[in-house]
Amino acid sequence: MSAPYTVSKENHTLLIVDADEEARARLQHSFEQEGYLVVGASEAPTALRLLHIESCDLIVLDTQLPEIDGLALCRLLRAQALTKRLPIIITSAVANEERKVEAFAAGADDFVAKPFAPQEMLSRVSIQLEAAGREEQLVGSNIELGFLADLGRGLLHALEPLQVARRVAGATFEGTEASLCAAIVKSAASSGEHVCVFDREGVAEGENLLHGNRLREWLSAAPSNAARMEDREHFFLQDEAHKLEYAAPLRFGGVTLGALVVAFDRAEDFSEAQARLVDAAAQLAALSAHISTLYETARLSSQNLAKEVELRTAEVEAQRRFTEAIIDSLPLSLYAIDRDYQIVAWNRNRELGGLGVPRGAALGRNIFDVLTKQPRETLEAEFARVFQTGKLERIEQGTHAPDGTTKHWMISKIPMHAGDGGEDVTHVITVGEDVTERVETSNHMARAEKLAAVGRLAAGVVHEINNPLATISACAESLQSRVEEGTFDNSSDVDNLREYLALIHSEAFRCKSITNGLLDFSRVRAGQFAPVDLSSLLESAARLVKHQGRGERVKIEVETDEDLPLVSGDVSQLQQAVIALATNAIDAMSEGGTLTFRAHNENSDVLIEISDTGAGIAPEHLTRIFDPFFTTKEVGQGTGLGLAVCYGIVTEHGGTLGVESAMGRGSTFMIRLPAVTKDGERRI
Repeated sequence: MSAPYTVSKENHTLLIVDADEEARARLQHSFEQEGYLVVGASEAPTALRLLHIESCDLIVLDTQLPEIDGLALCRLLRAQALTKRLPIIITSAVANEERKVEAFAAGADDFVAKPFAPQEMLSRVSIQLEAAGREEQLVGSNIELGFLADLGRGLLHALEPLQVARRVAGATFEGTEASLCAAIVKSAASSGEHVCVFDREGVAEGENLLHGNRLREWLSAAPSNAARMEDREHFFLQDEAHKLEYAAPLRFGGVTLGALVVAFDRAEDFSEAQARLVDAAAQLAALSAHISTLYETARLSSQNLAKEVELRTAEVEAQRRFTEAIIDSLPLSLYAIDRDYQIVAWNRNRELGGLGVPRGAALGRNIFDVLTKQPRETLEAEFARVFQTGKLERIEQGTHAPDGTTKHWMISKIPMHAGDGGEDVTHVITVGEDVTERVETSNHMARAEKLAAVGRLAAGVVHEINNPLATISACAESLQSRVEEGTFDNSSDVDNLREYLALIHSEAFRCKSITNGLLDFSRVRAGQFAPVDLSSLLESAARLVKHQGRGERVKIEVETDEDLPLVSGDVSQLQQAVIALATNAIDAMSEGGTLTFRAHNENSDVLIEISDTGAGIAPEHLTRIFDPFFTTKEVGQGTGLGLAVCYGIVTEHGGTLGVESAMGRGSTFMIRLPAVTKDGERRI
């Protein structure tokens, strides 16, 4: 089925709508350098015309346009079916909260304030394209699954070639939204073919809409692969309006049993997903056509009836196994229930993982007796809505593993209707897709933006605070000197004065340490990058931590691979990050424990792990530990900037910083850095 989605810049076309020609040209140049195809417009009418003649994947839309402003154009695009789901990034020189609210209310997917850095816009575009692609892929997977399930169930009752032709043509016509669809199935009884054609006006049987001789000539060549045609001289369907045909042979056991042909009025209406649907339908139809051939042969040859019935039963079982194999091959967790909430399907991916349940232990049981870790009221309400409304329902949820990690899932509940064409929902299929990577990427971008904003604020505030702090400290020290010299010995409040001055001096220095941490957090780290030996760096860091005299009952271990590759970076900055993580680990082991520095090669990266056996981090704190000023330590014991600084250092080195933790068992912080050669080149 569908492969994991990746953004291919060469295949994406971006539309820039901006009245500022110079800004539009700069943005177009940046996009084209990254391999995107770009079209531009200076006003709303031009943009609408381009969208009707160009297939665009994303729109960068400025709010300031002549006549029709960008927000009005955004609302108009969201009201049209062709552009309803098209990603739109609004840009504006006005970046107040009111303008942002207006942009998102108009249907924007993202908002970028002007002026913006080209790399920021490129990152936003990449994220939106990837999110749109994943959503399209998930919808396509659900459509394919529902299509195959409905078609497979319908073909189970198709014993005659004409029945096979009708069912596969009708299902494919609806599933692919084709302009025309024809199914041709050979008959063993009459040595002819049964034809069913669905066109714009309904269903018709016979060859009046086919170039019969042309089709038979193609089938006689025993084609093994489907054919895509855009030359009218090779079309099989007699229709003057369509521009493209896709024909898939029905082959079983090396024998061609017919063909499935779909036609589209526009070539761009036919996608790879639709091609997969047609190919899968042709496979199921080939099996059903083979079964119908066996049925006809058995009916005509009564003396071989027993043998043919046995063979047909085996083929039906093969079809069932084939359908199950298709469902089991999906990269999704899937199960289905009937109206009594009994489990009727449970695919292989649903058996795997820490929460997996074997198929044999699930089939036939009540769904609420199997999924006991989910609130019954919530689950029952979700199923009830699908049974009542007949509409697909999608829910994004997270689960926590015993090791403290969080997985994010997109859960789709798909209604299934009766095989007789009734409107009642008879079953609900539940499909779960692991979207952890997408969610974590979004969280990573949000965290990076938050850190950048706080860094800018810190840089502006620190210098303003340090000057009055210095004055306060100097005045306190001057008064302390006068107290020590005996200037105020005649006063009855001299002891109180001495206590208050000591307190002022202590608190001023505490404020100074906080502002120094802020300054370190906001400082641009322009260190000298060079190849770094991480084995030596970790050994040095371990010695420094040991000499600090903290954690006397903490055992320190260093484990590194012998052939550990180099990384490119600033030694002092990387050592600063490692020591900060190690210091936090020691603080977490108040009763003693083991601190482990570990580094090993992982593909083309080097993975550094700083592990402790301390108290661990609470699950509700894991998403916030890298936020500036967030700390679980007592007041005065920490500023909450250490991990934020580490995060900034690792990010500037092109790496990632993550954490895994379990309460009572300790934590492991993981730094992943790109490996380089001795010449500083990126290793592949």
